Amino acid sequence: MIASNKLVSRDEALEKVRAWQASGKKVVFSNGCFDILHAGHVEYLTAAKKLGDVLLIGLNSDASVSRLKGTNRPVCCETDRAAVLSALQVVDAVTLFDEDTPEELIGTLLPDILVKGSDWAIERIAGARAVLEHGGAVLTIPLLEGR
Repeated sequence: MIASNKLVSRDEALEKVRAWQASGKKVVFSNGCFDILHAGHVEYLTAAKKLGDVLLIGLNSDASVSRLKGTNRPVCCETDRAAVLSALQVVDAVTLFDEDTPEELIGTLLPDILVKGSDWAIERIAGARAVLEHGGAVLTIPLLEGR
């Protein structure tokens, strides 16, 4: 399996975040379905990683993707999507979440920077309030045109 050590449980993700932050590293968090990974995703994740020291991805589970995008989704199962993300050098860890949004996960992890694509208004980004209240930043990254 490709880079399977990057796929971690929620508890392991929390341990990693705490350890990274304790060592002075800035933790960047983003999330999504990443069902059909394309150049826009890669450019976005590369830009996200540049905002800090480590990049943690919250990945929607198969059940979550189906609820959000319909019964014919996901195209790729969660283990395949996690393996593809884990193979990217800019991704330091991936954790699955089964909820429709990662709000609870973000509220637990409290990353230093929460990032989404520029198609999201900051006030609509799940977990933004918790990150901001904890002294973190919520940022958006421009999308690759046409992606």
